[in-house]
Amino acid sequence: MSTLEAMAIDQVVDTARYPLSELESAEGQAVISRARRELLTLGCTVLPDFIRPSLRDVLRQECSAIAPRAHFDVETVNVYNIAVDSALPQDHPGRRTFERGNAFVARDRIPEGSLISRLYSHQVFQRFVADCFQLPQLHELADPLSGLVLNVVAPGMEHPWHFDTNEFTVSMLTQEAQAGGVFEYCPNIRSAHDESFDDVRDVLDGRGERMTRRLPLQPGDLQLFKGRYSLHRVSPVQGEAARHSAIFAYSERPGVIGSVARTQQLFGRVLPEHLAAEGQAVRGDQLLD
Repeated sequence: MSTLEAMAIDQVVDTARYPLSELESAEGQAVISRARRELLTLGCTVLPDFIRPSLRDVLRQECSAIAPRAHFDVETVNVYNIAVDSALPQDHPGRRTFERGNAFVARDRIPEGSLISRLYSHQVFQRFVADCFQLPQLHELADPLSGLVLNVVAPGMEHPWHFDTNEFTVSMLTQEAQAGGVFEYCPNIRSAHDESFDDVRDVLDGRGERMTRRLPLQPGDLQLFKGRYSLHRVSPVQGEAARHSAIFAYSERPGVIGSVARTQQLFGRVLPEHLAAEGQAVRGDQLLD
């Protein structure tokens, strides 16, 4: 690692609290151990004030400036992100539908010099995230639109209950809503071998309080999350301010590019790279989404 790289990460991250360049130190190992323990038991861990508090306004301003570049769409969806007219049993949770009205700023519309872009591409940050998830290595997505995105949830909108396609998610709130916009999740409600349809149905029908956790987040907090097995949502945003969060997407293997259908849905466009990669995705399990 060059001195320039070290200076850059020190300027952005509170490295006194999170010593990314000294992960073998006692302090670094303590941070990683806590993250691993919480990911194992709760499916989620939060690292408060990961971004230096003095940069919170810069973080918010940079992301607010690019938020209007988001592709916005309102869709009728289910928790599995499969077709809502799929042939499913009458009581199947996949038959419950929701209106999703959130938007994404694509990677090619996020300035390279922004805080979130510098963080996403930094090898020291990538190594830290991989260590927390107990993975040997992480790769940036080869997708020119995904990888690093800004999620925008406008007032009156929500990101309803769903599961992620990826096993793990890395995100950072950059602007909180005036009210609402709370991250809620059900830790490990399903596994790679058991969909737990009854429990999922209970949550969707309002009977899942015993399984639901609510996570208070502040701008600059880093969130590591296993969203493939934990049902989760962002509750309806209230007030005048939109909720903004940066999503840092990585893969355990290089060269990952999103599907044509999903890319069109998220960004309203596809590029030649998506067309060339279509049909080459490899699934790690047989879950619905």
